[in-house]
Amino acid sequence: MDKTLSDLIKQEERRQDETLMMIPSENYTSQAVREALGSVLTNKYAEGYPGKRYYQGNKIVDEIENLAIERAKKVFNVKFANVQPYSGSPANLAIYLALCRPNETIMGMALSSGGHLTHGHKVNFSGKLFQSVQYEVGENGFLDYEAIEGLAKNCRPKIIWAGGTAYPRFFDWKKFRKIADNVGAYLAADISHYAGLVIAGVYPSPAGVADVIMTTTHKTLRGPRGAIIMTDNEELAKKIDRQVFPGLQGGPHENAIAGIAQALFEADTPEFKEYGEQVVKNAKALADELIKHGFNLVTGGTDCHLLLIDLTNKNSSGKIAAELLEEAGIIVNKNSVPNDLRPPLDPSGIRLGTPALTTRGMGEGEMVKIAKWINEAISGRNPAEIKKEVAALTKNFPLP
Repeated sequence: MDKTLSDLIKQEERRQDETLMMIPSENYTSQAVREALGSVLTNKYAEGYPGKRYYQGNKIVDEIENLAIERAKKVFNVKFANVQPYSGSPANLAIYLALCRPNETIMGMALSSGGHLTHGHKVNFSGKLFQSVQYEVGENGFLDYEAIEGLAKNCRPKIIWAGGTAYPRFFDWKKFRKIADNVGAYLAADISHYAGLVIAGVYPSPAGVADVIMTTTHKTLRGPRGAIIMTDNEELAKKIDRQVFPGLQGGPHENAIAGIAQALFEADTPEFKEYGEQVVKNAKALADELIKHGFNLVTGGTDCHLLLIDLTNKNSSGKIAAELLEEAGIIVNKNSVPNDLRPPLDPSGIRLGTPALTTRGMGEGEMVKIAKWINEAISGRNPAEIKKEVAALTKNFPLP
């Protein structure tokens, strides 16, 4: 590797080692996952599906992809799985194209309420290719299922999305199923943030409830950047397969698929269940401590791995707070909050979580310290002083 690139990678490794990674969509992979990503599998072109490739030399690659498929089916308790999507956004596009036609009505959670861009936001392909209707959380920050049902009855969507990126509570999949059935819609569950917690049994599973399930593989699942689309419906599985390939993608990234297979292997262990349980314990402990420091948590707490904080009462914007915290060695992201009066690039809130900290082995005791540092950084303490204390803590919890 050339020295310039090598030095930059080493700098990034040092940054990750010496800071607290608290963006809830980030995590650390195992060395085994990284070995799969950097393996000779990156050399192989494998356009098509196992047993139905367009190139020769894919016998071993077929076995690897089938291994990932079978492991996904087992841990998520589903009948069909496609492990080829490059990431979550193209996976969701494949689902749209399999279930809907352009300009048909879709329905998803508004970005400002904690939803995802691909669930119908106007600047995204999902809001441009389809007629998008967005549901929002209530004034208390929780989902209002009666309002969602009323909206669905008015717009009669072809597909309803359940799942988000900044919603700290459980999604009631069965209530969404009832709403979808009442209006004749497909139900798609996006569990990208919650997948690892679902496997660990600490977050409700949409398996057997939703028509289609999509998850990315790099958040609480601790795998490489990729995605899985799952269903129990054989006809839907065929439609989805055709939209992933040849509809959207060419050759799959078999090195990433091998990394997914390894992550699923790791997830199917008692240790991973303990990990998922600790992620939630840490998040709840962090929430309790932040509340003691006067922070306003959207919904008043969390059921999962993430917290959303409205900083209005702290006289700070999310952008300013995120920058101050980064100077202090604490990495979060600015984020809109429900009914936010500030613009998305400088919103009122921050989003943070515990998956990566838990991977490093931190527990509730460390959450008390971290909540204190967060409060001090936003309250005006010199961030350079906090950064030294953060670095001292991280030395006790090496990267995997």
